[in-house]
Amino acid sequence: MCPRKELGDPSSESDHDSHVSDSDSDVSMTDSSSSSSESDSGTKHETEQIIPQCSNAEDSIVLNEEEEDDEVVKAIIRERNKVRQHPADIECEDFVTDICFHPSEDIIVAATVTGDALVYKYNNDNNELSETLELHLKSCRDVEFNDDGTLLYSTSKDKSIMVSDMKTGKLKQVYENAHDAPVYSLLVVNPNILASGDDDGTVKLWDMRKKGAIFSLKEMEDYVSCMITNDAKKFIVCASGDGTITSLNIGMRKLHIQSEPYNTEITGLATVKHDRKLVAATAKGTVYLFNWGEFGYHSDEFPNPKKGINSLIPITENIILTACEDGILRATHLFPHRHLGVAGQHQLPVECVDISHDGDLIASYGHDQLIKFWRIRYFEDIEIDGKKKSVKKTQSHNLPSSKYKNASDFFADMA
Repeated sequence: MCPRKELGDPSSESDHDSHVSDSDSDVSMTDSSSSSSESDSGTKHETEQIIPQCSNAEDSIVLNEEEEDDEVVKAIIRERNKVRQHPADIECEDFVTDICFHPSEDIIVAATVTGDALVYKYNNDNNELSETLELHLKSCRDVEFNDDGTLLYSTSKDKSIMVSDMKTGKLKQVYENAHDAPVYSLLVVNPNILASGDDDGTVKLWDMRKKGAIFSLKEMEDYVSCMITNDAKKFIVCASGDGTITSLNIGMRKLHIQSEPYNTEITGLATVKHDRKLVAATAKGTVYLFNWGEFGYHSDEFPNPKKGINSLIPITENIILTACEDGILRATHLFPHRHLGVAGQHQLPVECVDISHDGDLIASYGHDQLIKFWRIRYFEDIEIDGKKKSVKKTQSHNLPSSKYKNASDFFADMA
């Protein structure tokens, strides 16, 4: 089974069809980039309609219909001309495999299949490509900042791990041939310890003060899709394409526990409920929940709308956002479990997602080669009680960050 991040890589030997799930969408959607671009032109003349004089009852009916149409046009113009509350889309020339926000500044880094890391400064007015770090010979697969944002860690299909100084742009440390197989994922544990996982299921620990790996574990049979730890930093939990959750004890440097294999790839991990719960997303759309430390078998599960999940991110301690194969970013409340609705959308599958340092924005990258930004601060005000609600009803609701509105919301000011 081939990892997802090979999609779009010119040197890849597979199209990775095994990662593509059911493509039927459960919502109608309009791409936000097309909506924003249309707002710049072609709307002024729509309002300059000449209303004919009424000569009889039939003409009066026509006039009323035209007046109603005019009100619709005005409502559309008002909606399109609202001041943008988030950065504009970033159009990427090369396919992007990962994105990562800076931990304290308005900077986002995109890893590309050409081996580069693109450093963008963003704000509501404009985005600026401030630097291009030419790091790897092959596809750059993962980029991560350290806690203070002074260092950027990257890994690649060329099997190397690199550490770049963000102030100077120069390489600070390089591990060539870090793994026997292409490296897929990275996790910065603390200022000294780094974890890496490769296409063959091997996980290694690195002490940045030493030249080689300090620990290696081969318990998974497929690529290590992602890794995570919590504030206690006792365990590293790894997800794999073989459908297992594998944890290792950092201090003791040994295997902690491995779950029974699930019948689908585990594609994303997150912690919620103040690190008491682990959330695991799958290529079939199901979300599994584990008690932290008890990774052998899930304690709960919640089905997504049968759309494969490629990535997920926690928005609050109770809300996660899943990036799906059908191009939809879905918000889900946990405990109690509720589908909240659509938070954003792409026209093609969403590859990766991240949240900004201030928790105000999420960024998503799709196969339409766009990095899109969505303002999500309103999630902090969402409260769900334990009463049963219609999943179908809430599932079709589009949240404020989504550019595509419910028709009833769109024309509400015309009443």
